[in-house]
Amino acid sequence: VQLQASGGGLVQVGDSLRLSCATSGRTFSKNGVGWFRQAPGQEREFVAAIRWSGGYTYYADSVKGRFTISRNNAKNTVYLQMNSLKPEDTAVYYCAAHRGILSTVRVASSYDDWGQGTLVTVSS
Repeated sequence: VQLQASGGGLVQVGDSLRLSCATSGRTFSKNGVGWFRQAPGQEREFVAAIRWSGGYTYYADSVKGRFTISRNNAKNTVYLQMNSLKPEDTAVYYCAAHRGILSTVRVASSYDDWGQGTLVTVSS
């Protein structure tokens, strides 16, 4: 499974941005896809995830209500729509394939096939 994140950029506070995670290979052999982010000097943190079975979605409290994860099966792509962006959303965003059980959906070590990240910078 290969994943490629794209769509990052420099935006202003309150702006919106949509990230894409293009997947290829045996994507559906995994349980879903998640987005994580890592700011300079910080640990990688969970942002959102979507499970293939049922399309269930999960969010970090810090982005709930502002970010939306979705998938387009025809395009083998997972999206992260980010609205009302804040300076604290500035980070490199990564997508990865979730291989673990449901209870590990927020745990980075339960993911593999990490794509290269895409930088999101929110300027005030």
